[in-house]
Amino acid sequence: MSKKAIIFDFGGVLIDLDINDCKETFKRELGYEKIDEVLDPCHQKGIVGDMEEGVITAEEFRAAVLKDARPGARPEQVDEAFMHILAGIPAYKGPLLNHLAKSYDIYILSNNNPIVAPHMPELFAGVGVDYVNLFKKSFLSFEMKALKPSRAFYEAVVREIGLPAEQMLFIDDSQRNVDGSVEAGLPAVYYEPGTDLSALVYGILNREGC
Repeated sequence: MSKKAIIFDFGGVLIDLDINDCKETFKRELGYEKIDEVLDPCHQKGIVGDMEEGVITAEEFRAAVLKDARPGARPEQVDEAFMHILAGIPAYKGPLLNHLAKSYDIYILSNNNPIVAPHMPELFAGVGVDYVNLFKKSFLSFEMKALKPSRAFYEAVVREIGLPAEQMLFIDDSQRNVDGSVEAGLPAVYYEPGTDLSALVYGILNREGC
């Protein structure tokens, strides 16, 4: 069955991540050494995981960091340090998304948080993508109150999009998330960060005659 909707993970698929820079910034600028315990490329733990699942707010996250940070550290420094996780969207992905959007419904499905999410429109604008109008919807974990690879998360996405699951394709940079998606009935493929996303997407669509 031909694909009608393509669902992208955000971090690691559409935007490159720099976990090490983020961790080093937390340590250098805030003296927050516990960042190693909670920040992971795909599956966050502790207070980061809680913020991404919507269990705690951004304000509560900042307070938790500052409690164990260097005296005098400020809330805005927490946000600035966290944003170092984003290394930027490769320029070619802008035209790729704009071209795909002419033929397919495009979505984002992401373990994300209220510190990063407000910056997504400007990040996409930098590569010529109108975030608000190109993406049919962004399914963000902190708003959905669920984290990938939760089966309930994927099933909620399929229900809301409203197409037969076979007509959708989800692309994620975590094999664990891909496996969870497939088990929940949402077709998914693994993307290796740093490789050619265009080749992966068009290879799949061409094989399926989409």
